Amino acid sequence: MVKGISRRVVVVDSPDQRFFEQAIFIVRNDAAGEGVTARELVEEARRVARNYAGGDHGRFSRIWRDLSPAVYTLMGAAGIGLVWLTVWLI
Repeated sequence: MVKGISRRVVVVDSPDQRFFEQAIFIVRNDAAGEGVTARELVEEARRVARNYAGGDHGRFSRIWRDLSPAVYTLMGAAGIGLVWLTVWLI
């Protein structure tokens, strides 16, 4: 069933279309009443898409994401070694 509601959308094309072609943002009805221009809507949509896709949640998370799997393996082995050492000393 199709309902008779019209919505305004902003479509942002992906710079790298390997996985996604577009991002579609549905504009709130009250956004037009606040004097927001079409250019501002598009710029805000691009900013949100860039921030969301980048996943930039701070320097600490970027460091963890960029670590090699070998480093994770060594950290796990060191943790287990500390547990064994603690159990052996008790």
